[in-house]
Amino acid sequence: MLVVREGNRFQNKNRVAILAELDKEKRRLIQNSSMNNPGASIPLSRPALNKDFRDHAEQQHIAAQQKAALQHAHAHSSGFFITQDSSFGNLILPVLPRLDPPPPAE
Repeated sequence: MLVVREGNRFQNKNRVAILAELDKEKRRLIQNSSMNNPGASIPLSRPALNKDFRDHAEQQHIAAQQKAALQHAHAHSSGFFITQDSSFGNLILPVLPRLDPPPPAE
């Protein structure tokens, strides 16, 4: 049992040493890149703002596609459809009416 504990302790020390060395190298690279390119640390755009704008535009595009698909389905089918988010990428889903079961025969 002592050998297993010693092995685990050695592995943990080795991991800590590797992580410390990686962190040290990462800091050195960041410092070197900021010294070589002083403007590199200044973001040129706002990624969150661009992402929000892109998400909003994508949602509007999907909404327009859903509306067009819904209008087409209603015009060319006797069924009823709804817009619904789908795990499979469907823009509209058919809705089937729920029928009451027939009364039991006596």
